[in-house]
Amino acid sequence: MTTPRKIIIDTDPGQDDAVAILLALASPELEVLGITAVAGNVPLSLTQRNARMICELAGRGDVRVFAGCDGPMVRRLITAEHVHGKSGLDGADLPEPEMPLADRHAVDFLIDTLRAETPGTVTLCVLGPLTNIATAFTRAPDIASRLEGIVLMGGAYFEVGNITPAAEFNIHVDPEAAEIVFRAGVPLVVMPLDVTHKALTDRSKVEAFRAMGTKAGAAVAGWTDFFERYDKQKYGQEGAPLHDPCVIAYLLQPGLFTGRHVNVEIETRGEYTLGMTVADWWGVSGRPANAMFMGGIDREGFFALLTDRIGRL
Repeated sequence: MTTPRKIIIDTDPGQDDAVAILLALASPELEVLGITAVAGNVPLSLTQRNARMICELAGRGDVRVFAGCDGPMVRRLITAEHVHGKSGLDGADLPEPEMPLADRHAVDFLIDTLRAETPGTVTLCVLGPLTNIATAFTRAPDIASRLEGIVLMGGAYFEVGNITPAAEFNIHVDPEAAEIVFRAGVPLVVMPLDVTHKALTDRSKVEAFRAMGTKAGAAVAGWTDFFERYDKQKYGQEGAPLHDPCVIAYLLQPGLFTGRHVNVEIETRGEYTLGMTVADWWGVSGRPANAMFMGGIDREGFFALLTDRIGRL
């Protein structure tokens, strides 16, 4: 067997974050060096708690969870309880975590780990606002060149916005952080709404998780049922998009996704477009490409992978 790929998951759980974390922890191809929590879907006090609950659900109390930044670099925090519920993980009744929170700040962990590991061997999997990553890059610019790459869920182009008419939530929460990361010269793979809105659940897929008869399967079904209600009403579709698991699925089976290597700039000053990811899909700007911006997904293959791995927990 090949050596597992080393990853750090930066996250603001969130039901779909939770499914992504479970997918990573269930996959022997990946070695999770740590999980760094950030404020986003819900405040930091809940995201760090939720991350520990998810690790324990997966039987992985050995994974270190670090609390990071409790708000954006320069703005007031915007949260999304209207989507995820007050806890961020509404829909499944999980016990309070017993595993302790690691005693280092997430940004310190990111800097120390990337300086200690062999250059080009660690991938950041970013499922929430980019505050922790941009803060680490600002404090320790040397670490950006040590990364293998970043795979992130964020942004949109053809699907425009889900928190404002022009912006996707993760980027909109901290556009200044996103700008720092997109300009850092790190190889970027972006899972925007253009692709995640095609990763839709339906009743048979939710029931396949429930039919596993495991705690993890029941939790995934419950979480999906919860945020499906919001997304079905909002988008008028048959199910809810599983945004964040696309990041982990890409590391496991990159052939499930198609996209283009394009220039992406972050709007930080627009009156109506703050947080917009301006993707030069047609190559008209002359600006150099800085991101692999995904647009297509093999939905059945994605759910086959998800069902197989969650079923192992």
